[in-house]
Amino acid sequence: MRHDSIPHTPAPEAVTPPEPGPTSSDQLTLLRYRVTNFRSVKDSDWLDLGRITALVGVNESGKTNLLLPLWKLNPVADGLLDPVSDYPKAMFAEIRNAPDAYRFILAEFDTGQAADVIAERANIPVDAARRVAVGRLFDGSYTVDFPDYARPRQTDARRAAERLRSAHARIEAAETQPGEDELHASVLDGISAMLAEIEAEPVLTGNDMMRLRNRVSAMIPEEIRIVSATVAELRALRRDLGAWMTDMLAPDPGQIDTVRDAVLSRLPRFVYYSSWGNLDSEIYLPHVVDNLGRGDLGPKEASKARTLRVLFGFVGLEPTEILELGRDFSETRDEARRRLARAKAERNPLESLIDLIRSTNSPDLGPDPMARIAEAKRTRSILLQSAGNRLSERFGEWWRVRDYRFRFEADGNHFRIWVSDSERAQEVELEERSTGLQWFLSFFLVFLHESAGLHRRAVLLLDEPGLSLHPLAQRDLSTFFDEIARNHQIVYTAHSPFLVDADRLERARKVFVGEDGSTRVTSDLCAPEGRARDGGAAYAVRSAVNMAVAEASFGGADTVLVPGVVEQIYLTAMKTMLIGAGDFKPARDILFAPAGDPGIALRMAEVLTGRKDRRPTLVQDHPAAGAGDRVLSLADLVGRPGATVEDLMPPDMLAEIVDRLERRPETMLSDTLRPDIPFVSQVEAWASAAGVPLRPDWRLDLARRMRDRLLARGPEALPGETRATWLKVIEACLAPSGATRDVGETV
Repeated sequence: MRHDSIPHTPAPEAVTPPEPGPTSSDQLTLLRYRVTNFRSVKDSDWLDLGRITALVGVNESGKTNLLLPLWKLNPVADGLLDPVSDYPKAMFAEIRNAPDAYRFILAEFDTGQAADVIAERANIPVDAARRVAVGRLFDGSYTVDFPDYARPRQTDARRAAERLRSAHARIEAAETQPGEDELHASVLDGISAMLAEIEAEPVLTGNDMMRLRNRVSAMIPEEIRIVSATVAELRALRRDLGAWMTDMLAPDPGQIDTVRDAVLSRLPRFVYYSSWGNLDSEIYLPHVVDNLGRGDLGPKEASKARTLRVLFGFVGLEPTEILELGRDFSETRDEARRRLARAKAERNPLESLIDLIRSTNSPDLGPDPMARIAEAKRTRSILLQSAGNRLSERFGEWWRVRDYRFRFEADGNHFRIWVSDSERAQEVELEERSTGLQWFLSFFLVFLHESAGLHRRAVLLLDEPGLSLHPLAQRDLSTFFDEIARNHQIVYTAHSPFLVDADRLERARKVFVGEDGSTRVTSDLCAPEGRARDGGAAYAVRSAVNMAVAEASFGGADTVLVPGVVEQIYLTAMKTMLIGAGDFKPARDILFAPAGDPGIALRMAEVLTGRKDRRPTLVQDHPAAGAGDRVLSLADLVGRPGATVEDLMPPDMLAEIVDRLERRPETMLSDTLRPDIPFVSQVEAWASAAGVPLRPDWRLDLARRMRDRLLARGPEALPGETRATWLKVIEACLAPSGATRDVGETV
């Protein structure tokens, strides 16, 4: 797929993004992105993002290939395009011959506080500048586009005809000056001829407007000696036609240099990290010096070199300096001898040969060489000790599993990292500690360095983070993500259920191999996964849910199994609003857990009913006949046949959001909404009548937006009747066995 076949973005000239401004208050916020023609990805479709987004998939599904293009959109460091690795093999020749014709990523951003500045430079409405799409091509150039703005390239011919008629009428009614009769008649004939031509056309282009304007200009005499109403009207007509022409022929705002600079300078930077960059406990400095100066390293070696560069930057010394400061007397003596020999060889080769034969053992090292060597080693020791203390303090602020202490040691050509903690005071080398600690320390150093200063709001892209961490530590890592998400968006890949938060499944996106063998991604966790029959990506999500439900059931929380993430989002929002209003004070926490299709849900409920004192409630759209007394029907809860969970929400708020999402239909959903018909069926009928296809996950998108709006407005914005209905629904979900069959009558 060539980049110009994807909607929204043309391909303007290549522009290198300028350096970011001194502040990040007006930095753009990433909303979603789309990858095309990159490695195993043909077209990922749009991938919506939140503050934290988890890409869940099996090995070899292509999760990394969804992170790398985002990193290479605007990397903090490295991130160069590599044709051999990044071009899809099936299209290698085509892209290699025309890299400027193929785009590999398109990302949409919320412009936030920068919308006013961008709109002013682009000369477009502020509302149209609140969302911007930035793409990057394989030649390194960027595209900028505004999805909510389309410059008119055509206009209804009736608009121009009406303007010509009004000009004709005013000129015809105007009083002519002496000697102006011929001009007056020719102008009226000319306008009539123009009217006859355009009335036969349905639309006019910018070039048509240019021809009309030029014909009007030709009617205006070059020398005018009298005040003429005819000429004044011609000039006004020329001005109006010229304004329409200019508007239609003007370049897209994304092609204006000042607009592109305003957008590209505010792009967030991206920090990518994978386990390939993990530190080793013993580092051979000569190899480090060599690798840091090379540009032909493989991905694994390059990742390690990057982490080492950050490490030595944190220490405050270059590897060459550590080598120089750590030399002992014999090394210094040998170096002095070699330098002396080279100097003599340049002056007198014969004298140099004689000195070599004599092999003198007493080169002049200057005054007190031992003192200088001792001072250099002492300086190095102080620097390393200070860096170790600083790392221990900063590391402890983020990772609270234990109180870790780090010590750096340089011994000749070797650099070592020693670790101790509050439970084991004996120091051991980093390599002897867990690989989980090695990963987190390495990631922490890179994160600390690359997200500092101008990049303090960088987007973090983490490839399989904490893969070697203990399950409890993986959960702590998820909590750690919540902390740093205050300032950084996070996108990470995972296949461990311990890195999928069962109570926040809206963060999860499923990555799988599609029918055509390319990488695909979806936010619908129940969607089929190409040729995979076992649903490998969904298995990690189901495992996370199973563990959460089991722990909640046995840990004192009340569990309510619901069909999917949509129901989970709405019911959790209802619970949160009721608790915030003081209407509901549960004795135990309540977990709404998606359980998938009814068969899976019933089997899950059977497993969880092993403990009879607290059996989980199961909420379904259409429960089977004879279902147990802990199985509730959404239709009964709402009190309306065919109802879904959306019918528990204020319909006007839902309709307002749908109208904002789908602006194409001429008739708004709010104008046709009926309170006695299920909301979902109304939306589907409305979209079908308007010929607008709904996205497969439109209900999920609507649920997220509705939840955000409810939480932003607070419980005070809800009618008391709505809160009372919600309270009855929540209480019905928690009612004891045998007390839930007449819920529909009470709600």
